[in-house]
Amino acid sequence: MKLAIITHKLNQRDGQGRVNYELVTEAINRNHQVYVLATEIDPIIKTKVSWIEIPVKGFPTEFIRNLVFSQRTSEWLEKNRSVIDLVIANGTITKAKAEVNIVHFIHNSWLRSPYHIFRSRKDLYGLYQWFYTASNASWEQTTFNQAEALIAISQKIATELEGMNIHRDKIKVIPNGTDITEFCPGLQPRQQWDLPENVPLALFAGDIRFSRKNLDTVLKALCQVPDLHLAVAGITEGSPYLKMAESLGLSNRVHFLGLRQDVPQLMKAVDFLVFPSRYEPFGLVVIEALATGLPVITATTTGASSLVTPLAGIVLSDPDDVSGLATAMGKLADHPQLRVSMGEAARAIAEKHTWSQMAQTYVDLLENIITAKS
Repeated sequence: MKLAIITHKLNQRDGQGRVNYELVTEAINRNHQVYVLATEIDPIIKTKVSWIEIPVKGFPTEFIRNLVFSQRTSEWLEKNRSVIDLVIANGTITKAKAEVNIVHFIHNSWLRSPYHIFRSRKDLYGLYQWFYTASNASWEQTTFNQAEALIAISQKIATELEGMNIHRDKIKVIPNGTDITEFCPGLQPRQQWDLPENVPLALFAGDIRFSRKNLDTVLKALCQVPDLHLAVAGITEGSPYLKMAESLGLSNRVHFLGLRQDVPQLMKAVDFLVFPSRYEPFGLVVIEALATGLPVITATTTGASSLVTPLAGIVLSDPDDVSGLATAMGKLADHPQLRVSMGEAARAIAEKHTWSQMAQTYVDLLENIITAKS
């Protein structure tokens, strides 16, 4: 089987890139020939595939770079389609038709969200974000309709695709995986992050420059849980939440750590994850926390929430429910033994959703599609 995979990046440190990295690895292991059309590729896998480099460096803005990428991948496929058995794309990444499309994000849904950046930023940046999202949203319907199969990374994405009048029979849900070796239960001393010992400590991880990840509701809820501390991993430059924490009198209990490359270790130093994102197609941090044996507090607006059972965490129906979030945080902060039992259930869930298991499901599906076409 000859596959063409179209993705901007093929590496282990990027959400979409990691999904495609694992897919390609499994396909190679089954002796399939793989062409990768990408701008960046992991050196480990570079020698095992036919890499068609799609250079976009130097073009201004992500929007223009994506247009160039789309055009160049389309041109290559037009010339080489006859040698490819199956084309796999990721969203609106290329103008060319792909038989299989992996859907990581629905721009139509994000555009309608009350938390889209353009609703709070009435400046050129806000206008650019609106234009970027609206353009991708306008291309999605055609892209998804022409695919023979759509792979949704969560049930949330599948539901949103159905809302776009995509037939359910065309949609296959394959949740993202996690590395249960890198993310695993254990203990790390907190002093290496200057975090307090002997207090309940929650973790929030995500982009805190904007409101989508919902740190503001977490901070408001924290005011009602006086004994709980919060570690925040995310870029602090340009974030309004440092001042918000100070204005709420939380400076001594909220610990801003900046962007972290050591999240697997950091997770071993905290007691649970709190991540009630307002719009999240999946949320890798959720399954990474589960793998670490951490209870998770999240919301139904986060795609990975469908993996969180009542034995492993608490899922809120409304991400902006300050009182409900405070109650959930207080419950986990006050009951160490509950955290232990939930952590064990969390780990058991993650063990069923490894990257390897995910990749096997992907390649099984691709092989079935090829067989059906034969």
